Amino acid sequence: MLSFDSAHLNEQFETVFSASPERSFFAPGRINLIGEHTDYNGGHVFPCAITFGTYGLVRKREDELIRVYSLNFEDVGVIMFPVTDGTYDANHDWANYVKGVVALLRADGHAVGGFDFLLAGNIPNGAGLSSSASLELVTALMINEVYGLGLDRIDLVHLGQRVENDFIGVNSGIMDQFAIGMGKADHAILLDCDTLHHDYAPIKLDGYDILIMNTNKRRELADSKYNERRTECDTALGLLQQHFDVASLGQLSVETFETVADELPETLRKRARHAISENERTKLAFTALEDGRLDAFGQLMNDSHASLKNDYEVTGRELDTLVAATQSCDGVIGSRMTGAGFGGCAIAIVDKASTEDVMRTVSAAYEAEIGYTPTFYIASVGDGARELVEEEVK
Repeated sequence: MLSFDSAHLNEQFETVFSASPERSFFAPGRINLIGEHTDYNGGHVFPCAITFGTYGLVRKREDELIRVYSLNFEDVGVIMFPVTDGTYDANHDWANYVKGVVALLRADGHAVGGFDFLLAGNIPNGAGLSSSASLELVTALMINEVYGLGLDRIDLVHLGQRVENDFIGVNSGIMDQFAIGMGKADHAILLDCDTLHHDYAPIKLDGYDILIMNTNKRRELADSKYNERRTECDTALGLLQQHFDVASLGQLSVETFETVADELPETLRKRARHAISENERTKLAFTALEDGRLDAFGQLMNDSHASLKNDYEVTGRELDTLVAATQSCDGVIGSRMTGAGFGGCAIAIVDKASTEDVMRTVSAAYEAEIGYTPTFYIASVGDGARELVEEEVK
């Protein structure tokens, strides 16, 4: 895991751009405690922002040239394009996320000029902790502040999702951008993705760690079956709307769904069952965490993974091996994949006294089955995207 300090980042900016940065920004990554693949189905999710994320240092330019550079992709070098270039370019690689923010803001009529922008992230790429949404939000917040656009935080959240959907081409929901834009230290967010109504729940895990476990199998979301799953859910919803007056799967209860489930083709039935049951689990998990019933919360995590494996089929050998090994360890309250799946990360709630033993045991079991080791991180729950004062860069 990369770490950064303000002096190093300032020095790197000066080396790359031959000038000093004027302002610094940060957007975190996120984990989702429970509520997977429910956001685009009008259901609830329960994410939190983490203290890993993306740093962005900027200097405003007087012309209309944008120059971007990432310490994570130094071999790519400086990527340059005029502010008027609103087209996706595969040769611009990760910089398309920056370009997408600029292009959509300008399409909305906002005056955006040139800038030099150095980025550095300590979210593992392709791990399912939302490095792309973190990049979108740090860029959107930076431009909003540097160019005085006056957009509020929800506007920036929506902008990030639009970049993902309309510019990058990933048909994702709003959870990632919302958690990153609206995160609050030591709290998770119960978010109704249909209405954006949200409640903050203090995370009271005294004596327990949130353990992030990276399969180290990269998950390329745009190339995965993510869009296929969304299409399947939309098709299932269309069939269910012949029976019920609902606008999303999240408006159905499991009990109501099961009255007509057998009329759906098997694959669509499984996809809808996951989306609907996961929504109910998420609301139950919020209450369990509020009440301090960690055992109940952990069981809901375990049930969530089983549904993602059997009904939604987005886990795969690596995630299933990791989660099964973790669930079998003493001191583990619950474990599940987090993120879109197809690789990436799993999380677990673990008794602090057992964390080191769990990591050793799971690492050995995973390597024996998969052939290489996972990587572990202890998550701290932090604030959402923000401008930094110097001492915050660390």
